[in-house]
Amino acid sequence: MTRCKSTVLLVTAAAWISSGAADPAERPVLRYVPDHAELKYTFGGHAPVARIRPGTRIVSWTEDCFDGAVTKPGQLPSRVVPPGHDNPQTGPFYVEGAEPGDTLAVHIDKLEPARDYALSSSFPGFGALNGTDRTAMLGPALPEVVWFYDVDKTRGVARTRSADGRFAWEVPLAPFLGCLGVSPANGEARSTIVPDSYGGNLDCPEVRAGNTVYLGVRVAGGLLSFGDGHYAQGEGEIIGTALEGAMNVELTVELIKGRETPWPRIETPDHIVSVGSARPLEDAARVAFKDMVAWVQERTGMGEMDAYQFVSQNALAPVAQIVDPEYTVMVKIPTRRIPAAAH
Repeated sequence: MTRCKSTVLLVTAAAWISSGAADPAERPVLRYVPDHAELKYTFGGHAPVARIRPGTRIVSWTEDCFDGAVTKPGQLPSRVVPPGHDNPQTGPFYVEGAEPGDTLAVHIDKLEPARDYALSSSFPGFGALNGTDRTAMLGPALPEVVWFYDVDKTRGVARTRSADGRFAWEVPLAPFLGCLGVSPANGEARSTIVPDSYGGNLDCPEVRAGNTVYLGVRVAGGLLSFGDGHYAQGEGEIIGTALEGAMNVELTVELIKGRETPWPRIETPDHIVSVGSARPLEDAARVAFKDMVAWVQERTGMGEMDAYQFVSQNALAPVAQIVDPEYTVMVKIPTRRIPAAAH
């Protein structure tokens, strides 16, 4: 998708089947490319850019986490990105009929790097191995360094060189959205660098094409936003950034009435995933494990202690990121291991 002036085009099929048309051709499609002035830097606090019916496919684009300001070697984000303009979001989108107590099911249909380069950067006062105002350390902060990656879509890799030019390496492309969320409750507006129960800056690699993300609705319409395209990322995101880049985005938004989702959940072809964010890290894990125990109970009818035992022996718990204001942990259970009731 070519970057252009703001465009909103709603195409609705003649035959509409509410909230769940079986044939994708019968679903409405919203084509929306934001102008830079329409990007948002908080979850909450903004009027919707469009109202959509449940079942709508959104075909869109989102800017990189540097607000598109870093375009060539030698530019440092701290000098060219306006303060508060981290992780610009596309949206929000008002989902007709969504109200608190419901859940949005966001099917990630397609994610594609929108540029032939990606960026990664270290920042003073940010990163898992850097001193911050809360992780106080003696000694100078690590330097701010930017790495440009060349994106080879044919081979499915991104390539870069060391700062001194002596070494080169490749990273397999695995695009996902670093940010996906709804508006928080109670009139809050939260920075786009923060993850929480409404989603936000989860930096979770499972927010990728082929998967479905479930987000609990906190305000009327849900007010769904997305951004922070990642072309690839290692677990933990320890330097503070992934391979950051603008992204072409296609997703379908469904509405599940009457189902609360306290924390983000994800279904992949092979796993169910609960996502928790908090500090310290063990509390993020506790949030995700507790939610997974509840999810297993919902799916199977198990009692709490049996579900607790099942999750304890079957879970994987990768760390998504340990750099944001809240850390994020995923708890994953292989779907094939979820038991049916014994007869």
